[in-house]
Amino acid sequence: MATVLVVEDDPFVRSALIRHLTDTGHAVRSVGTALEALREVAQVGCDLVILDLGLPDLDGSEALKMIRGLTNVPVIISTARDDEAEIVRLLNDGADDYLVKPFSGEHLSARMAAVLRRLGGGAAPVAQVLRVGGLAIDLQRREAVLDGRLLDLTRREFDLLAFLAARPGVVVPRKEILAEVWQQTYGGDQTIDVHLSWLRRKLGETASNPRYLHTVRGVGVRLEAVAGTGGAGGTASAGGTAGAGGTADPADPAGTAEHRT
Repeated sequence: MATVLVVEDDPFVRSALIRHLTDTGHAVRSVGTALEALREVAQVGCDLVILDLGLPDLDGSEALKMIRGLTNVPVIISTARDDEAEIVRLLNDGADDYLVKPFSGEHLSARMAAVLRRLGGGAAPVAQVLRVGGLAIDLQRREAVLDGRLLDLTRREFDLLAFLAARPGVVVPRKEILAEVWQQTYGGDQTIDVHLSWLRRKLGETASNPRYLHTVRGVGVRLEAVAGTGGAGGTASAGGTAGAGGTADPADPAGTAEHRT
């Protein structure tokens, strides 16, 4: 399994790539511009980049050169351009492989495996566990443990928690959360709020007294352990009793007992 950064401005192509990569066990982040891609590569890092050329702010070929100035992370070009001279130029500029759209998910997976194997990053599956304070999130097992106790999370709750944990300390815009976790490009603010409220209950916190999930009003959400949370006795349990059938979280827009997704 690898951590993959998808750089693609088309929301439909982007959602399809995220869905396929997630289903095949990879941790995925995605952005829609070259500037965002450079920020991700420089500040967060990843194991592999899938780079579209037709980006709105800068041509992908220029973005490739800038990425190469920052890191040697493998880059697979994903584009509708099929001019041989351009393919050769991009490979010479540092691309590790080149895929012409449209292509199947299986084709992409095979190219990714070959690139990672060639560069020593995919010879054997390595369990990836994200750790933030007392939280440990096993992406392969799809298990989250808080202070040594297994959390009872729904599929969507786990996806949301894992996505935020892959970017600790970074304020993630709601629009990006919606695109990455729900594969939607508009709406859904209330859905995000409800799932955040359920997660807070299971993490033993509230919106007004957060341990991990910090809401930045008008911007997004940041996952970060407050001082003293690493190993502190949490209230969430393997059965999810921190949020099951309890009173409503003050920040819960639904204002009712939990239901599942």
